[in-house]
Amino acid sequence: MEAVVKYAKGSGNVGLREMPQPIPKDDQVLLEVASCGICGTDLHVYHDTFKNYPPVILGHEFSGRVVEVGKAVKGVALDDSFSVLGAVAVTCGQCRYCHQGEFMFCGNRRGMGHGVHGAFTRYAVARPDQLYQVPEGVSMEAAALVEPLAAAVHAVCDIARFKLGDVALVSGPGPIGLLVVKLLAAQGIQTLVVGTQEDTLRLKQAKAYGAARVVALGQEDLGEVIDEITKGRGVDIAFEVAGAEGSVRNCLDALRPLGHYVQVGHFGKDLNVPWDHIAFRQLEISGSVGYTRATWNQTMNILQQGKLKVEDTITHRLPLQAWKEGFDLMEQKQAIKILLQP
Repeated sequence: MEAVVKYAKGSGNVGLREMPQPIPKDDQVLLEVASCGICGTDLHVYHDTFKNYPPVILGHEFSGRVVEVGKAVKGVALDDSFSVLGAVAVTCGQCRYCHQGEFMFCGNRRGMGHGVHGAFTRYAVARPDQLYQVPEGVSMEAAALVEPLAAAVHAVCDIARFKLGDVALVSGPGPIGLLVVKLLAAQGIQTLVVGTQEDTLRLKQAKAYGAARVVALGQEDLGEVIDEITKGRGVDIAFEVAGAEGSVRNCLDALRPLGHYVQVGHFGKDLNVPWDHIAFRQLEISGSVGYTRATWNQTMNILQQGKLKVEDTITHRLPLQAWKEGFDLMEQKQAIKILLQP
């Protein structure tokens, strides 16, 4: 079968390759991939700034239909449709983090798309504990976006500390940043979104998704806008979702004393930022990485209730062979969410 493969270490070294169709073990099912989203992590693997184990098939944000069931699998039937939790493809199951449901911190963890084969291809295997049934009324495209939505739900609903009447700043209107905006807007939080002049498309969408104000750096002064909106007080909470040094500075500068900073973006390098702000403003600093099983259950409930839509973040649907076009569109910020549909 044809697949998008990271075939060697180093920047680049990704291409279409013929790979053997996976054979499910007794405790696995074989899924025919419906859609798989291009994620920032895929770009990091492409540039070799995220740990990976080549040769490995990329792609981890996906939904699929069961076409084969392992002999030991119970409760899963042919043609059942699922969103797939690829992050737990390999865990020890024994450490304190696994027992707490915080599998992201398991020292043995390998996720699909970088640690083991992923879903930029036609078929993928998974265990039943990785499968979340697609609720009635939820499309397979929306089901492919459970993974990025869960990352945003974790940041906003599990990690962040805010209340109605607060002002939030989201720095970085990429796919995860825009999902953060949707979640904040759904809870009535006045949200400012800042991006670069290259983010024209994404800032326009942020406004459509409920942002109270958007700022393009270079066209407006972010500090002046924040002073105007907060009457000089500063924002209550800031989400850094760009993974850029300047973005960190903007968030730390924007926060009021005793404010809350949530780090969601990934950098792949060390930074030089005004860390004294943390002590002198007594800021609360939180990291947010991935999600938990509880977060996935909550995310499925959000989709099932139908109050928050994710399909409107999909700007491109491409065949597998157009993977490089999709990567380029993401790097050029000319897309929000791109689905590869093998």
